[in-house]
Amino acid sequence: MKRTYSKLLLFALAAGVTFTADAQTSEKTTTPNGWHLRDRTQDGYYGISLDKAYHFLQGKKSKTVVVAVIDSGIDTTHEDLRPVLWTNPNEIPGNGIDDDKNGYVDDIHGWNFLGGKDGRNVTEDSYEGVRFYWKHKARFENADSTTLSGADLADYRIWLRAKSDLVGKVDKEEVEGYRQMLPVVQMYDSLLRKAVGRDEYTASDLRKLRTDNGMVRQAKGAFSQIFAGNDSVEYISNKMLLEYIEGKVRMAEWVEAPPKNYRGDVTGDNEDDINDRSYGNNDVMATTPLHGTHVSGIIAAVRNNGKGIDGIADNVRIMSLRAVPDGDEHDKDIALAIRYAADNGAQVINMSFGKAVSPQKRFIDEAVRYAQSKGVLLVQAAGNSHENIDTARNFPKPEFLNGTRAQSWIVVDASGDPKNGGLAADFSNYGTKSTDLFAPGKNIYSTLPGGDVYGNLSGTSMASPVTAGIAALVRSYYPNLNAVQVKYVLENSVVKPTITTPKPGGEEPVTLDKLSRTGGIVNAYEAVKLADAVSSGRVKVKVEDNKIKVKDDKGKTKTKTEGNKTKVKKEPVKTF
Repeated sequence: MKRTYSKLLLFALAAGVTFTADAQTSEKTTTPNGWHLRDRTQDGYYGISLDKAYHFLQGKKSKTVVVAVIDSGIDTTHEDLRPVLWTNPNEIPGNGIDDDKNGYVDDIHGWNFLGGKDGRNVTEDSYEGVRFYWKHKARFENADSTTLSGADLADYRIWLRAKSDLVGKVDKEEVEGYRQMLPVVQMYDSLLRKAVGRDEYTASDLRKLRTDNGMVRQAKGAFSQIFAGNDSVEYISNKMLLEYIEGKVRMAEWVEAPPKNYRGDVTGDNEDDINDRSYGNNDVMATTPLHGTHVSGIIAAVRNNGKGIDGIADNVRIMSLRAVPDGDEHDKDIALAIRYAADNGAQVINMSFGKAVSPQKRFIDEAVRYAQSKGVLLVQAAGNSHENIDTARNFPKPEFLNGTRAQSWIVVDASGDPKNGGLAADFSNYGTKSTDLFAPGKNIYSTLPGGDVYGNLSGTSMASPVTAGIAALVRSYYPNLNAVQVKYVLENSVVKPTITTPKPGGEEPVTLDKLSRTGGIVNAYEAVKLADAVSSGRVKVKVEDNKIKVKDDKGKTKTKTEGNKTKVKKEPVKTF
């Protein structure tokens, strides 16, 4: 997910502005840790009513559900995640042999598609548009579009968009400002890493830092103000800040010269060949697990152990699929990660990532169709650019290249609470056609790398695993429901607030039905109640000819179409 930072505060660094260490050191949120699990009526927060859901489920048996987290990696040593990691039952750890013959050696907890056979790992990367622009510059720079057709014309249009994004949006004065500030930020970061005692730290770590060293206090004040002044970013750490500034500087360089082949130099595969999959390694933690660790804890952190935070699902295993670098992900890696999840028993896939260009979307389309055939539900973050993605470009997306739509795919916007800025998170993307529902995604408390570390992060990347966690809960207690039925349950059990909220990225007051297809916030309690009705046959949900047919306990029939309009059919609906 893309990140933005306050230019004013950043440029103040370059200008030598002095910051006090105590400035902006208090929590900006007025919501408590774990607010996203709470209930509006009982607790006063627009959470998911998780305790009420478990009260409803008392006495019911559950089955273990595997959730695949396609992300940056997971801290496999974390106290709240280690017990819930998926373990490949057909692989013998550490023997260097592909025991289950699936093409991946020693894939104990998943697979790292950003690794090399020599143990190296991809960490940073460039943007997809930049890569595509330079890859096809010689091919299209002087092309006559009237002579192009089919795949060539499609690639040419992608190239033009990539060129516009790269060449047309680089502000030379802005870049020079970032170039001047970079040494200051690097100096401050070096001081803070030593003072905090870890290479990656967040605003929470700085709030705990006490020091008498004047330079460290200056650095703390500067970073604290930058961190605190950016609610619109997905999550904030020193690494993210440095990557952002370095990326701004590199973007100007990429106008003149192609980026380094960060991924290919490590993985060694042919990125254009989906069948060349003998690459990667089993290091699913690597060195960049912050994002994936936080996402995984939201779904599955061990419940009722008195540590940190309780995850949403109580009988779940997390399969770690590392495919998201610090930069834009590659379509081939995502496609193979989806296939791996489907082949190895995942019933839910969480996808908290996104980009503006998808040149090999056909790889992902084919993988999604394959996952659907295996009964997998895909849950995706809508993105953090406060854009209407009915019109703005955002990938991956559930619409296939042929115009149809994936039936078992949910796109999630981020909600907050009136106590922390409004029902719709100010950074969240939205769209009444392209996004399905809201889920809590602002100031979400979960696991962080470090073995026993926890903290608050924000983003649709946090809202997506809230939804995936509820999906896993439903599939665990109602295993007879298929992926389309679970999607129906989550979407048709949302809580629909009537109060208005500032439209993301602006001030206009709107209700949630103006921002998403359902106009509601996902709710675990309402979901398990509806799941119980569908599971028992009181509400019948079936898919025929790309149409979802529903018959409720009063005998009323409704028909919904995934992707195309259709007329309501009156014939009775059979159970299945």
